[in-house]
Amino acid sequence: MHDFSGFPFPVQLSREFARRGHRVLHLHCPSYRAGKGDLERREDDPATLEIEAVSLDRPFDKYSGRRILQERSYGRRLLRRVEQERPNVVLSGNTPLLAQDTLISGVDAPVVFWHQDVYSLPMQTEAKQRLPVVGSLVGKRFVGIERKLLAKSAAVITISEDFRATLLCWGLPADKLHVIENWAPLEELPTAPKDNEWARRHNLADKRVFLYSGTLGRKHDPSLLLRLAQAFRDEPDVRVVVASEGIGADWLSDRPRENLILLGFQPYGDVPHVLAASDVLVAILERDAGAFAVPSKVLSYLCAGRPLLAALPHDNLAARVIESSGAGVRVDPDDAEGLVEAARRLLDDAGLRERLGAAGRAYAERTFDIAAIGARFESVLESVSA
Repeated sequence: MHDFSGFPFPVQLSREFARRGHRVLHLHCPSYRAGKGDLERREDDPATLEIEAVSLDRPFDKYSGRRILQERSYGRRLLRRVEQERPNVVLSGNTPLLAQDTLISGVDAPVVFWHQDVYSLPMQTEAKQRLPVVGSLVGKRFVGIERKLLAKSAAVITISEDFRATLLCWGLPADKLHVIENWAPLEELPTAPKDNEWARRHNLADKRVFLYSGTLGRKHDPSLLLRLAQAFRDEPDVRVVVASEGIGADWLSDRPRENLILLGFQPYGDVPHVLAASDVLVAILERDAGAFAVPSKVLSYLCAGRPLLAALPHDNLAARVIESSGAGVRVDPDDAEGLVEAARRLLDDAGLRERLGAAGRAYAERTFDIAAIGARFESVLESVSA
């Protein structure tokens, strides 16, 4: 199992594979800054599970021209470690395209591409914006790489029916493509009281809190969080808390903050208390990003028993999950006034917050069954295993 990002749910899947009797090597990249999962061995882990880091010499520079060299370097290091293991099958996800290319092109074992985003579409858009003359050609090259990797993979597991439609249009055979939606590790995210040790440490236990936790990159408009803070700046007990890092957090740090609190990514063991310190959990996604990304933070939010306030495209999978679960309120990504209005409605109605939060937790308890999820993945992997 290779999960470049080190997110919580893939390592939970590795633990489930090991509990099902498989020998599992879980690889991740600590050089990539993100909200990480539980990547240390636990006392109750099966002896057949190993967790190892594949590191770069410096932090992964996501928005620099150096990134191409880092992707290739990481891909070579990853390939060497995988070749040492001589696995029957490799499941690789959340991986930059050039690193994935090095892995798939070099390893003898069948590789299942765990397709978390349509990676090349935002790269194509950015290339056109940054390179007016040759950007179109560069963008087509990225799309060509992703299509090639999907074709070379032994199987593809994608996380949304929306992505499935795109991949079929790209010519991927239907019998090679499987849809398994993401989830969150329910038992690792228990509900907790608002007045907890983490909340007291950050002076939030007696405050009304909007909280955003997770990645804040180019798919997210940080100005919505600033607008939310500005709307409540005259209410002394309201805080907008952003537990994130990267370009979006950097942008917010350069603005007057007043009731906006910026924190870095929090240790995974603190996450249940971080989420519990909120009164409302906030998710945002740019309109154009709805076609190629699904914010997985929404799934962790559902476990917390807190209502969601989401500025998402209406046709994004995360928006549909919020609607079907009854866990929150959604507005369009460019409707800042609607976001503020919905925020006020949630903050003023404790009963509504309680109902929405309970509905989200109930959805997570019905849906995030790791044994059933593991069985679906196991079926795909065994069908292509060497």
